[in-house]
Amino acid sequence: MTSEQDEPDWLTAEEQTAWRNYMDGNARLMDVLNRNLQERHGLSLAEYRILVLLSEAPDGSLRMSELADGVLSSRSRLTHQIRRMEEQKLVVRGSCPDDGRGVLASVTDEGRRRLAEAAPTHVRDVRCNLIGLLSKSQVKALAQIFGRIDEALADH
Repeated sequence: MTSEQDEPDWLTAEEQTAWRNYMDGNARLMDVLNRNLQERHGLSLAEYRILVLLSEAPDGSLRMSELADGVLSSRSRLTHQIRRMEEQKLVVRGSCPDDGRGVLASVTDEGRRRLAEAAPTHVRDVRCNLIGLLSKSQVKALAQIFGRIDEALADH
């Protein structure tokens, strides 16, 4: 590892192109996915992701700490997000029955309904704007690449 005084290991032209293409493509993709969910279903991509994780949980509930880890968010940011979602009747919060100290977020019937309504739009958008643009081998490579990155950075 180099110290801050050492000369940086500058990116090659090819690496710079890859990095910039990733940044630009990711930003545009997330913008399209978020905008379409907002316009068509009144849900942000962050809200959609929370609803997906809750709906996939065994009883539709997750501890707030687990949910924060799942959506890669700080607990305070997630608390504000969940509060807004409670106002829309998409989720409810309650005490954790195991210890009483933890807080559970649970998807409501309205949250499940809104998720079911938005899911086809989201899947079409992902297919149209990402999966459908790639070959099967590129999709596999994409999964491997970001799986490796996620694994390497998960503890940071």
